[in-house]
Amino acid sequence: MAIRYIDIKQEVLSANDGLANKLRVRLKEHKTLMINVMSSPGAGKTTLLLDTIQRLREQLRIGVVEADIESMVDAEKIEQSGAMAVQIRTGGDCHIDAPMLKPALDTMNLDSVDLLFLENIGNLVCPAEFDTGATCSIMLLSVPEGDDKVLKYPLMFKVCHCLLINKTDVLPYFDFDIDACIERALRLNPEMKIIPVSAKTGEGMEEWYRWLREQTEQWIGKK
Repeated sequence: MAIRYIDIKQEVLSANDGLANKLRVRLKEHKTLMINVMSSPGAGKTTLLLDTIQRLREQLRIGVVEADIESMVDAEKIEQSGAMAVQIRTGGDCHIDAPMLKPALDTMNLDSVDLLFLENIGNLVCPAEFDTGATCSIMLLSVPEGDDKVLKYPLMFKVCHCLLINKTDVLPYFDFDIDACIERALRLNPEMKIIPVSAKTGEGMEEWYRWLREQTEQWIGKK
């Protein structure tokens, strides 16, 4: 008798992708651009988002879905900045997928949000494997992590539309070859936009804001 083989991962991913596509259609109907923000823990996602909210809140209505294994500390920071915030507590899961995200979106008035950030779990593996329904994905790679992360976690770089090389203000203190990092990333993903930034000093942030405005205009037709 032949042994039956069932690929659970493929079944899970297929079901997830179906719901993710439905969420994308829903976001489009509400003219809401959702960006999936991924990185290692400590790369600076929350700091970047707080700065972005401060800079763009007069131009765009911004919301944030915060995802953490535990705690609400980042969501509280976002809410204090004046943006709409919803917290997802995964209780151990190292990624966000479409079924996890849907209840958070159900609580939001999407008609009042132009730009919605999903701050994913800090992890360079699992989040890259799951479609959340986001319009596009970005990754933060901080200088202290090292330029070899492109070689070690290629899928993350392949699935992202934009790479922010963050904490450029500390480049003089770390053995980080920014040219090699950019070359490796573009070899994996030639269409990726790469922006070196420092959320602390403001270096490169204007280019980041410009990229965000362009993506929002393309998605929801704002001029």
